[in-house]
Formats: sequence, C-alpha cells, structure tokens
Amino acid sequence: MDMEHSMDRKIEKKKGIARAFTKKALPFWGGALLLVFILWLLFRDDSKKLRIDADNITVSAVTSGEFNDYIRISGQVAPMTTIQISPLEGGVVQQIVTEEGSRVKAGDVILILSNENLDMQILSSEADLAEKENILRNTMIQMEQQKLSVEQEKLQLQMEVQRNRRTYEAQKSLYDDGLIAREDYLKAEEDFTLSNSRLKLVENRAKQDSLHRSVEIDRMRESLENMRVNMMMIRKRKENLTIKAPIDGELGLLDVVLGQSVGAGSKIGQINNLDSYKIEAQIDEHYIDRITAGLEATFERQNERYQAQIRKVYPEVRDGKFKADFKFMEQQPENIRSGQTYYLNLQLGQPVEAVLIPRGAFYQKTGGKWIYVLSPDGSKATHRDIKIGRQNPQYYEVVEGLEAGERVITSSYDNFGESEVLVF
Repeated sequence: MDMEHSMDRKIEKKKGIARAFTKKALPFWGGALLLVFILWLLFRDDSKKLRIDADNITVSAVTSGEFNDYIRISGQVAPMTTIQISPLEGGVVQQIVTEEGSRVKAGDVILILSNENLDMQILSSEADLAEKENILRNTMIQMEQQKLSVEQEKLQLQMEVQRNRRTYEAQKSLYDDGLIAREDYLKAEEDFTLSNSRLKLVENRAKQDSLHRSVEIDRMRESLENMRVNMMMIRKRKENLTIKAPIDGELGLLDVVLGQSVGAGSKIGQINNLDSYKIEAQIDEHYIDRITAGLEATFERQNERYQAQIRKVYPEVRDGKFKADFKFMEQQPENIRSGQTYYLNLQLGQPVEAVLIPRGAFYQKTGGKWIYVLSPDGSKATHRDIKIGRQNPQYYEVVEGLEAGERVITSSYDNFGESEVLVF
C-alpha cells in the first residue's frame, strides 16, 4: 500500500532562481559568458598602463613662440697676434733676464746664450783678417820697391839715350864732313838705336807692371773687404745670442732652463700682443656644416653684453670637436686676460615662429621621436609620436605631433619601461 502510494506521487517542478541552475539552463550560461568575453575583448583598453606618482615627474607646457637657433659654447681668450721666439743662433742658456708672464718692450733682453764654437770662429776670422792685411801690406811694399827699381832703370836709360843721341849727332856731323871713318859713325848710330829701344822696353814694362799691380791690389783689397764683412757677420751672429723682445707685449711662454742647449730656429717662447684679443672655441662636430666665418655670437661679462664674430674656422676635427676663432665686434671687456673663459651664444640662423617644448631628460630615452602627452583632465599621459627639428640650449622645435596649449612630460622616462599610458 505504501509503495503504491509513493509511486503515484507527482514530481514537483523547480520554480524561481532554482530553475536557473538546472541542467537545461547550462547552455544559456555558456552563451552569456561567451557574450561577456566578446564584449570585454571589444571594449577593453589594450594599452599597457603604469601607475606613477605625479610628484616625481616634470610637466611642461607646449607653447608657440619665437625659436632662436643658437648653441651655447665656451671659449678661451687668447691674443690676436702671437710672435714666436726662436734664436737665430744656437747656444747654451747662460742667463734668463725676463721671467715668463712679464710685460716687455721691444728690444728688452729676454735671455742670453753662449756659444764657444762661435767665439772660436770669431778669433779664427780675426786672425785670418790680420794675416791677409799683412800679406797685402807686404805685397804693396814689394810692388812699390819694384816700381821704384823700374823707375830708376828708366831714368838711367833716359840718360843713356840722351848721351848716345849727342854722340850720334856729333859723329854724324863729323862723318858728313869726312873727318871720321864710317865705322865710327855707324857704331854711334847703333848705340843710340839700342839705348832708345831699351828705354821703350822699360817704359812698356813699367806700364804693364802698373796695370798688373793695380789689378792685384784691387783683388787683394776686395778679398780683404770680404773677410772684414765675414768677420762682421760672425760678430753679428754673436749679437744674436742675446735674445730680445721683437714687439711690446707679454712674455706668454719661456720654455728654457739655465744650462739648456738650444738649437737655432727652435721655439723657446712667445710674445703676446696685448693690443687685441680673440676667443678660441671648441665646437661639437655635429655643427661643422653650419659654422662659417661671419656668424655672430653674444656673451655677458660683468653685467654687460658683448658681441663677437667668427673670423676663422679650422677644418680639422679632433676628439669630436673643431676649432673656431672669434673677434670682438665693437669693444672688448675690461681687464681682459689670456686664458679667461667666456660662454657664448652662437646664432646659427634667423628667429622663426614655431611650436616649442622645453629641453628635458626625456630626449635621452626617446631621441625626440615620441613623448607622453597629458590628457585634458590631467589624470593620465599617453604615448604620442612627434617630430623634433632644431634645438637650442632652452627649447626643442616641434615640427609635428603637438599643438600649443598641450602639456607633456619632459623629465626622464627611464622608469616607465614600455608603458603606453601613465596613470597618475
């Protein structure tokens, strides 16, 4: 009875929330979960987010203004004109008269050298000159004696010619009168002719001796004069052992010590002309194609503003830098000294209107190719690609990607990793 009664009892259907957990409801739950997953995929924020502390970043405003295309460089003051001190004659440093850094006048003695070989050359030259003078003196005495001897012989022959002429004329008269023999007449004629020929011969010899003597003496005197000139030149070389300042200025360098052997033509020092100065600057080779003579620069010194201009650019690059010389355009600072350091703003181009952002450490991470831009409400910052053009010590010129009025993060990005979005 009880079994029949229980079999005839009807199974009651689940109602309400219980029906949602029946086996028939499982497919509906699966479809709902799939729909939620699809919606999550469609509407999720796929960017990488990073929460940061807003106090640890630097936010800068993007502005629109005048971009000055200049770079800041440092340069050292140097004299415009520097004259090298090089001895014309080598020697040993005997005395240093003027110390390095002293003011000098043209002609002031800087140092004195000694040269024993030069002293020996002077003594040898003086001895050769004295010997040559003695030779010339003896030669002139001998020639004078020879001249006197010839003159004496000439006088004797002249007397003999006169006597033979008188004898010849007397014999000729007697022979014409027939008073003497022809042989006596002919002998007198021959004696006269011979003496006359001998006189002419001596006269010719005297003339030739005079010419020869004159040429010989001229040659010896010329040789003697050359020796005197040579000796004077050697003595002048000795004067070159005294090194003097060529101009008024400052002895900027003197690289010698007592007892040092100095060669002729070697650089031992320099004189700085203090009438005008220049500024020597080392510039990064990145700008070598844009730096030319004539570009202007400004700098401040003692609360005054000065202008300079590039006068020369050196093409050689060393350690990533090249050299350029600046001259002062109007006036130079007071109390200017060699070696002083000036910081110059070198203008590379004319000012132009541009979108600007301040320089910052972010550039080392991004290379100027992208930047974090703050949302209008300032709650987050988003990665954005940009393009930076020129730069100066204060600003970057933004060519595209940003507009004036936006705000960007310009501090370092080293701790942000690859995050696309920064949440404050």
